[in-house]
Amino acid sequence: MGETQAARPIVDRLRQDYPQYDLVVSTITNTGQTLAKSVFGSATKSVFYFPFDWRWCVRRALKQVKPDLVLIMETELWPNFLRECSEQNIPVALINGRISRQSFRRYRLVKFFLAQVLSQLDRAVMQSPNDAERIVALGLPEDKLYTSGNIKFDADVVSGNDALTELLRKRFNFEPQIPLILAASTHDPEERIVIDSFRSLRTTNPARLMIAPRHPQRFQEVARLLESSGLTWSRRTDEPGTDDWDVEAILLDTIGELPAVYSLAEIVFVGGSIINRGGHNVLEPAAAGTCVVTGSYTHNFQAIVELLNEDEAIVQLPPLDIQSAATCLAHELTELLEHPERCKSLGSKARDIVQKNKGAADRTIQIIKPLLTMSDML
Repeated sequence: MGETQAARPIVDRLRQDYPQYDLVVSTITNTGQTLAKSVFGSATKSVFYFPFDWRWCVRRALKQVKPDLVLIMETELWPNFLRECSEQNIPVALINGRISRQSFRRYRLVKFFLAQVLSQLDRAVMQSPNDAERIVALGLPEDKLYTSGNIKFDADVVSGNDALTELLRKRFNFEPQIPLILAASTHDPEERIVIDSFRSLRTTNPARLMIAPRHPQRFQEVARLLESSGLTWSRRTDEPGTDDWDVEAILLDTIGELPAVYSLAEIVFVGGSIINRGGHNVLEPAAAGTCVVTGSYTHNFQAIVELLNEDEAIVQLPPLDIQSAATCLAHELTELLEHPERCKSLGSKARDIVQKNKGAADRTIQIIKPLLTMSDML
């Protein structure tokens, strides 16, 4: 889902600058597929699943699509696919490329093999100097290396959701005087930690909670947690009712609606970060000007979190064990709610940083432009 959202600025610019090309989008996960069909349905000729990386599957897919250019988001480097593209003279560019410290350690174990894979790229447009340094160390020829910044800074996550935001505001009666805490993209056991911390802070603050699990297959599991929590709660996919107006907790059991909630929340906790999952996208709530809280495990967005930390535009918890996490999170959330000026300052600084770092999509288009020219000549 993260790569699908990040591709939006690139898709917009390709449609604007190269209307003569048809655009197709492939994803690997079910959630990415659902979101891609929703986001790109009218902008693309087709949305489909990426083929298994067996040569006969890849050949069949390439024969059907006949691409003039392939753009790979972030780190989806499939050896047989790249080999077939190279043999068929189809230019390939890795865009918004990133290699985390954790991935780099794993990739070094197969450096010889990976160097052969990387040699088949025509361009590698990396997010940061650290990402660029790592991919060169793994064998990418330096004459194919570029750095553009992170395209996710260009994703306009605030506009385009006004109607849905208003619908949710009215249905659940969200009001500024009663703060909403949003737990976004959570994993097990983060929902339990969030619920325990929320029950603790509710003793002194009449806040409300919304939980949006990362994976749809866990919606029912989280529903059971809320049912046994003692909190009054409802779920987004239930029929609207008057009880929705004052429930203490809401389960956002939908796909693609999370960005519409960021502007409604006072604080957003971004999951996958208390446990070692590398964290999820902090830019979307930051772009909405909402105070962002995250755990210590954020290596998937290391450069972005470091940038926000430098300007004191995010709250990052220290490494925590599961037993103490709820207490620490409850303390931090309570402190933020009791000091609304600090909360608003964090959100405002985060939004300013997002605005200052936009432009990666335009730089990326300029870098891949020669490949489009090359495809016209083939």
